[in-house]
Amino acid sequence: MKKILVALDASSVANAVLQRAAELASAYRAKLLLVRAVGLPTELPPEALAMDPDSVTGLLVTTAERDLARLAATLPAEIDVERTVQVGTPWRIICDLADDNDVDLIVIGAHGHRLLDRVLGTTTNRVVAHTERSMHIVRTPHETPAGNA
Repeated sequence: MKKILVALDASSVANAVLQRAAELASAYRAKLLLVRAVGLPTELPPEALAMDPDSVTGLLVTTAERDLARLAATLPAEIDVERTVQVGTPWRIICDLADDNDVDLIVIGAHGHRLLDRVLGTTTNRVVAHTERSMHIVRTPHETPAGNA
């Protein structure tokens, strides 16, 4: 295993996803590609409401880049890390980057099992359905669906 794509978002699951990816990277001496896909408009911070629409995307990207840099700084120095932030549909960005970078594994979190997610499908479900790459899905203890413990 040479390259692992790590799909991160702004949720509380991101730290667990990154920690698991770091363990895998250390074990296999693999490079990590940290990915943050910024979707519109679900991640609009309050200050975006006062901005012109053209500036909102820049704000979202800057915030996501800052978050990725903060997360990357927590990784051991021996892990080779690359970061990228893209605006668009998260599952599509993850799948496209996995193919473009010929990654061996996608590490992603499972969360957000709200009613709307069950109807529309979660990002994780869509990535599973649209990639031919191997995946490692990270669940936190409170994220395990009822009956599957």
